[in-house]
Amino acid sequence: MIPILGADPLFRDGIDGTVVLIVIVKTIIVFTVLLVAVMFYVWFMRKVIADMQNRIGPQRAGPFGVLQTLADGIKLFFKEQSSPECADPPVFRLAPYLAIIPAFMAFAIVPIGGLVPVAGRQTYLQLADPGVGVLWLLMMSGIGLYGVMLAGWASGSKYPLLGSVRASAQLLSYEAALGLAVVGVLVHSGSLSTRTIVDQQAWTGIGSIVSQWYWLPAIGAFVIFCISAIAETNHPPFDLVEAEQELVGGFHTEYTGIRFAIFFLAEFMNVITMSAIAVTLFLGGPAGPALGFLAADSWVNVWVMPVFWFTVKLLVLLYATVWIRATLPRLRYDQLMALGWKYLIELAFLWAMISGVVVVGAREGWNRWVTVPAAVAGAGIVLAVLWACLPRRGEPVEEIR
Repeated sequence: MIPILGADPLFRDGIDGTVVLIVIVKTIIVFTVLLVAVMFYVWFMRKVIADMQNRIGPQRAGPFGVLQTLADGIKLFFKEQSSPECADPPVFRLAPYLAIIPAFMAFAIVPIGGLVPVAGRQTYLQLADPGVGVLWLLMMSGIGLYGVMLAGWASGSKYPLLGSVRASAQLLSYEAALGLAVVGVLVHSGSLSTRTIVDQQAWTGIGSIVSQWYWLPAIGAFVIFCISAIAETNHPPFDLVEAEQELVGGFHTEYTGIRFAIFFLAEFMNVITMSAIAVTLFLGGPAGPALGFLAADSWVNVWVMPVFWFTVKLLVLLYATVWIRATLPRLRYDQLMALGWKYLIELAFLWAMISGVVVVGAREGWNRWVTVPAAVAGAGIVLAVLWACLPRRGEPVEEIR
């Protein structure tokens, strides 16, 4: 039972009514926080892009327009639900939930804080800590594809089907690069548990930003992960799944009302989830300095500060996604696929091999000043060979018959 439930001390003494109640409350809180975070992210995105474009942005609903997203959600909730005549009704209704549930389930493994006391028990500020947490993330990312594909197929129209086929090709392409980027962290941590990965990046002083957090030792994996995560979430400049100029509206063309709102919610929930995963794997999660003038076991340092540092790091990455949305143009479809298959996957493979050589060399006591340059030089030679094999612009490409 313990390996399935994870290393949370909440389950060490067995399961009783108190444990079940704590798990239910944690689930409700995490789901509510994630929904509210999506609402504020959409408002934040609109305001930041408006500032970048010298506009005002939402300002009518609530102070500074903060309730505009809530108003949009209420409007969609009360809109009429339509279903195409040629649709497959059960699958058509099920698809939106297959898109949003994996986004929430992936967020469940994110450590938001440390070990805290609740109702006389000790538990982590984390919904679940399975021993295979990273595999759980990849599995949920893959299951989310089913909601997109089934939505296009069950609509009974060729336009949503084209959008879902394009979405499946894009998501499957960047899923490989995403998984290989995660390997760059697993080589250093030696664990699939997100809690263990965060514990190994614990705060030991200002130097831990460089020496403990994995963003620098796995800088290549960090960059590849961020690019792949943006593509996985259909975020600009990789929003080919919903390219209105080409696909009418993408896989959700035939959806209206609350069902369309669920797809909308799932997309932005995935952005927040992937940003939170990046904070967990590369930026130390909730690790950060505590308030020195308070006791280490005070409620502020135990409850507030870890959540504060996690939120700050998450906001930095979310601001970066908004900045990218506001500045970069959409890629062509051939550029999108070429980036994933010709560059990111190969670079992720090379980085995983470099990380393996460096980590094994450190454990065996090899000279770092020899191991690291040798690994980088070997990767450079492989890259040079691959680059030489790529066709140059203007060169004829042999047709495959």
